[in-house]
Amino acid sequence: MMSKPASDYSLAELMICANAAAYEHDGEVLVTGIGVLQRIAASLAMLTTNPGIMMTDSEAWILSSPNPVGKRPDDFVQMNENWMGFSRIFDNVWSGRRHLTGGPTQIDRFGQANISAMGGDYQKPKVQMLGVRGFPGNSICHANSYMVPAHSSRVFIEGECDVVCTIGFNPERLPKGYSFDEIDLRCVYTNLGVFDFNGPNRQMQIVSLHPGVTVEEVIANTGFEVHVPENIATTAAPTEEQLAIIRQIDPHNLRSKQLKDNPAGVRL
Repeated sequence: MMSKPASDYSLAELMICANAAAYEHDGEVLVTGIGVLQRIAASLAMLTTNPGIMMTDSEAWILSSPNPVGKRPDDFVQMNENWMGFSRIFDNVWSGRRHLTGGPTQIDRFGQANISAMGGDYQKPKVQMLGVRGFPGNSICHANSYMVPAHSSRVFIEGECDVVCTIGFNPERLPKGYSFDEIDLRCVYTNLGVFDFNGPNRQMQIVSLHPGVTVEEVIANTGFEVHVPENIATTAAPTEEQLAIIRQIDPHNLRSKQLKDNPAGVRL
């Protein structure tokens, strides 16, 4: 049983707990959080609502307990449970037994994401980033969620992503033999709220808003139309137990460096 809701928490901690809830019913899957907040959220879920989560040390070992983020003491011993080298990761990827939360630079109305390049054209972009990396295969093979620290129309763009790195609900780009029902795009977690693509015609819709956030604020900071349900929940506050675990996972408070460590409800 979780402890009572906390009255004092940061926006980063609210987003971490919201993201952690994404894994509650996943069972035994490999969970990957790409980014500090995402990594803390995955660890929090493993230590609370889903102990069946498989967590790696990002090198070659699967752990029975997640490592804390940041510099560890010299006498720290990680809890190695089994070997999971790079090749074995793909056993989970291709079988669908993985849930990844990434941090795209662009997301469009189709739920397509971009981590590769922006501006200009494909041959000569204005900004070169990571390249598509594993995003195409990840988005086709298993569940994906996204985290966006600063919700704005620069991320949730008008039109299509400059480089489409993931499958989405765009009928013109749907691979032959695929249907929308095979795309497992879960939720998007931002500093304004939680969103999914379960609105009419796979439209992005509001699932919950963080304390103090208005629908008008979301609309003003999104480059495409967002579905607004009749009833919108307020994002659940972290519990005292969750906050205690977050402090253990993140003893150096690296989460505050990802977001200005404002109280929830204060917009960045």
